Amino acid sequence: MSIVITGNPGVGKHTISEKIAERMNLSIIDINTIAKDSGLFEKNDDSNDVDVEELEKILEEKISEKNVIVGHLAPYVLRRNQVKVMIVLRRNPYELIPVYQDRKYSDNKIRENTGSEILGIIAHDAMNKFQEKIFQIDVSEKSIPEVVENVMATILENNGNEQVDWLELVKKNNDLGKFFVD
Repeated sequence: MSIVITGNPGVGKHTISEKIAERMNLSIIDINTIAKDSGLFEKNDDSNDVDVEELEKILEEKISEKNVIVGHLAPYVLRRNQVKVMIVLRRNPYELIPVYQDRKYSDNKIRENTGSEILGIIAHDAMNKFQEKIFQIDVSEKSIPEVVENVMATILENNGNEQVDWLELVKKNNDLGKFFVD
């Protein structure tokens, strides 16, 4: 069974996964790389669609031992028996906007990804499928070493789950219109 690092784009999944894999002497399985190398991404306007059923089959063959698996598609393409623990990295949506702008995301794609983070879509879907194996970690305003230590403690002790609720913050700031189209 593997350690899984997931979350929306821009939360630091790959950076943290590399550090965790290095510390635990594990190999990394990058879901996006496998999907790309397998020709499973299909360009659709501003995003890439992927055949999750086919990707799930491919991953079944590739995951044979302990690994660090990374990717935002993890809750949708992994099976319960493949996962020891799933860490969902969460990041303040206000911090994500400049990350997405640096990546040259369109305004629509920025809104979709920040909206997904605000609503906790990946965390919600992961919890529904993997239940007690899920842990959320808020990476906002934290250094990479701090996040790595939080993730390591969660992996080793199976605790440290944070309740992350960006919706309250966005509502308090009266910014729903900034992130969601009326």
